[in-house]
Amino acid sequence: MEDKKLTRKKLLITSLLGTLGLVAGELIRSSNNIEEESDKDDDSSVKYGMVIDLDRCIGCNACTIACKQENNTPPDMNYNVVIEREEGEFPHPKKKFLPRICMQCDKPPCVKVCPVGATKKLNNGIVTIDYEKCIGCRYCMTACPYGARSFDFGENYNTPPNSFESTTYAEYDQFYKRDKTMPALNGVRKCHYCSHRLAEGKLPACVTACLGKARTFGNLNDPESEVSKLASKSWSLKDNLGTKPRTMYIGEWKEERGKRCVNQIVYGG
Repeated sequence: MEDKKLTRKKLLITSLLGTLGLVAGELIRSSNNIEEESDKDDDSSVKYGMVIDLDRCIGCNACTIACKQENNTPPDMNYNVVIEREEGEFPHPKKKFLPRICMQCDKPPCVKVCPVGATKKLNNGIVTIDYEKCIGCRYCMTACPYGARSFDFGENYNTPPNSFESTTYAEYDQFYKRDKTMPALNGVRKCHYCSHRLAEGKLPACVTACLGKARTFGNLNDPESEVSKLASKSWSLKDNLGTKPRTMYIGEWKEERGKRCVNQIVYGG
């Protein structure tokens, strides 16, 4: 009797493993297709990108405030954060700041892991999220080495009421509004270079708000554009990963290898 039970158990385990293998294989094939689609659209005449001059960033967080106001994000969510670090020793310490938004990677790992194709790279280079498709699995958040994605749990904050709960806001040329009976998104969210502003011929809100004029935005495919010229002498975060970010930097920053760019403002080292 025990042998029969063991045999039945082995059969169930084998069957389960086989099913999991089929599912995993399908996800891999789906991911490969998404990656191929992502790589095919490099023939666009417009490829948006941004170069941030760290020598001009003063750490004022005007970019963070402008981003929150423009995208109406909840209190605990920021598409744009400013990482702060202190370098040097007393009596001559120095503050350094690094604004971190979505890197809009050319080879985005978030696209490859999404099982439903909710995350994709557009012809203009912007990595987007289809809120209607997103199932909230958060695989993309795990895959992003920059910590650029956040999860909107759809919570409403009613004590006291916040403006983001009552105002309509635009993302990806669509309009959303929180409701007490239904969350606005309840999924993963991130920076998208204010694509709704780009559609109106405007710059991203963070670029417009920057007091130090540290951000340059434009078409990387235009060799005469300022952003293209700056990109030629820029560097990227975690460039060893091969993600090929379109958000780049100039100026000195001692990157600590092996650490994620966490989705928060970091004070100190």
